[in-house]
Amino acid sequence: MAGFVDKEAKRREMMAPTAEHPQSEREKVESWRLHVLVEAGYPLPLAEKIAHSEADLHRAVELVLAGCTHETAAEILL
Repeated sequence: MAGFVDKEAKRREMMAPTAEHPQSEREKVESWRLHVLVEAGYPLPLAEKIAHSEADLHRAVELVLAGCTHETAAEILL
């Protein structure tokens, strides 16, 4: 019976979710912002700068939709 208990405990341990580095709420928001900016076509370096700033995300997307280049939009926002 002890062998069964050990195997069951190992199975539960392997199935338990582990988090090496749980994300803070701010990190989750910045990750979401980064995703939205990349979807809007921003190059990754610019998207990261904007995502980590206090820039208005909706404005960032609107500027590109209105015809601004991503670089110009970033200059306006940052």
